[in-house]
Amino acid sequence: MKRSHFLYTLFYLLMVIFAVGRVGFMLYNHDISAFSFWDICTSWWNGALQDMIVSAALLAIPGLLTVLGVKRLRAWLSPYYIIMSVLVWLIIVADIVMYEFWQFKLSAVVLAYAAHPEGATGSVSTSFLVSRVGSGLLAMVVTALVAIFVTPKNHPGRIQTEEGETVFRRNWVTPLFFLIGFAFLFVNSSVGRTYYSSRLFLNHAAVNPVYEFVNSCHLLPYENRYDALSEEEREDAFNGLYDVKGETTDSLLKTKTPDVLLIFMESFGSEFIESMGGAKGADPNIERLIPEGIFWDNYYSNSFRTDRATVSTQCGWTAYADLGLMDHPEFHAALPSLAKSLGNAGYDTSYLYLGSSSNMGKGTFLKNIGYQHLLDDTAFPKIKLETAWGAYDMTSAKEVEKFFSVKTEQPRFYTYHTISSHEPWDVPYQRMEDKVLNAFAYTDAAVGQLVDSLKNSPSWDNLLVIIIPDHGHLYHQSFEDPNFFHAPMLWLGGAIREPRRMDVLMNQSDIAATLLAQMGLSHDDFPWSRDVLSSGYTNPFVFCVAPSVMLYKDSSGETLYDISAHRYIMDRNAGGKAIYGPYSYTNEASKKRLQRAESILQTSYDQLENLKK
Repeated sequence: MKRSHFLYTLFYLLMVIFAVGRVGFMLYNHDISAFSFWDICTSWWNGALQDMIVSAALLAIPGLLTVLGVKRLRAWLSPYYIIMSVLVWLIIVADIVMYEFWQFKLSAVVLAYAAHPEGATGSVSTSFLVSRVGSGLLAMVVTALVAIFVTPKNHPGRIQTEEGETVFRRNWVTPLFFLIGFAFLFVNSSVGRTYYSSRLFLNHAAVNPVYEFVNSCHLLPYENRYDALSEEEREDAFNGLYDVKGETTDSLLKTKTPDVLLIFMESFGSEFIESMGGAKGADPNIERLIPEGIFWDNYYSNSFRTDRATVSTQCGWTAYADLGLMDHPEFHAALPSLAKSLGNAGYDTSYLYLGSSSNMGKGTFLKNIGYQHLLDDTAFPKIKLETAWGAYDMTSAKEVEKFFSVKTEQPRFYTYHTISSHEPWDVPYQRMEDKVLNAFAYTDAAVGQLVDSLKNSPSWDNLLVIIIPDHGHLYHQSFEDPNFFHAPMLWLGGAIREPRRMDVLMNQSDIAATLLAQMGLSHDDFPWSRDVLSSGYTNPFVFCVAPSVMLYKDSSGETLYDISAHRYIMDRNAGGKAIYGPYSYTNEASKKRLQRAESILQTSYDQLENLKK
């Protein structure tokens, strides 16, 4: 065997593995986006450089041991090959499988959710997990065995002469290639170098999953992450965006002290609301209730997951790209919240989630932000939990109905979080053939039934019901569509003055300030929440963020930007046509939108350390 020949063999092996992984990624997720054989080829071609860099980087340790002249080379490297195979295939398989649910490349964000596996096990079946894990384990074993087999037992540079003498001939050139590859893994860190298509799916297919995962592992402190702008540029772009001062110009309520019921509907974004252009038939009850209440047409969720959405709604706080504050108790004490503000105003505060409140630290968070009563599965021991997530919505809705069946002197703030419109979409209801739509129709039926019962309760005349989703669901959508964040918000109850349609552009995080202002309460301690009915709200915009995408929308248009790749996803000026692709920048208005979005993201991280103090 020629000196260091085995390193080239291993390099080719890894290149083949990444090519197979890329094809597997596209075939497994073919329902998300159609593609041709040519798309597979162009995706591989554009991702080949990243594949080479990662392959060379993974072989840096074998290359280093080759330089050092380690005698029993196979024995030294076998443990490394096993670890390498496990990590590589774990990332590849997780990237392929999770893309179906999240539609962004696997990143370090997954580590936070991996610490709470009940979220994953509640969403999929046992057979689903076994089949994916089994495939990954088989690939790991085969890769490790091949790598071990092609590695010589002893260093290939140790040659025995005719005289029986062992001579060591050091080879620097080949190992140096792999050490340089290791350096390029960190130096050439822009994921966006592989972006080539106007279709986000093809760009994601091109990105090497190991490269993306390593690139997403932020070792920097919070204040140094996402620093796209100089401090002067950041301050100039951010100035005035959230500093909304002024008197409320529109009164929506008859009373300053209504009972408040916040119905937090799982995943019920605009794609399931027919009057917002969503699927037909999934929300007949919401549709019939819209004319009875105050419907907000231009309301946008802040993020993509319940843990982020809960913080935005309850605390009037912005969302973060790679961090969920709900699972970080060190931040909780400094966060403002509706529960604290209303509790200080004399309200009794309760949160109903008829499932386990341990997932993502939900229960700890709710207690830390001021909820006096946490009503989870432990509060109702006699109620059977029908799913891995908890009780069906019809069951939990009855508990809400019981609570408001009695009128009390003390005003109440009550959040009810539904569960059933969530994977795996199994509900005791059959009205629609599509399993996903049927689950949403079931939640819609439960909410409609609850509202109807509340109308006949003694609490109705003084009750404000706010119906919102926690976030959207990627059903026939992708992150190329800003409507993923577009969501319904409906205010109902005897406490509202009259039914209306509101077209003001607002975020989920703005609910806190807007509601408190309507109740005549201060919201000065909510820096990221704006009273959208204030005379000072002169620059309406929304900012939404997920691990690899952010949306900024205002009167000038809307911009979707990939923050991990530093590339545009979509850009559209007001009244114009949407332009897709990594270079879809249009004009100065587009540049200004992006700068404002970057300033919000950068500022939000800069201020995180202050929450700990």
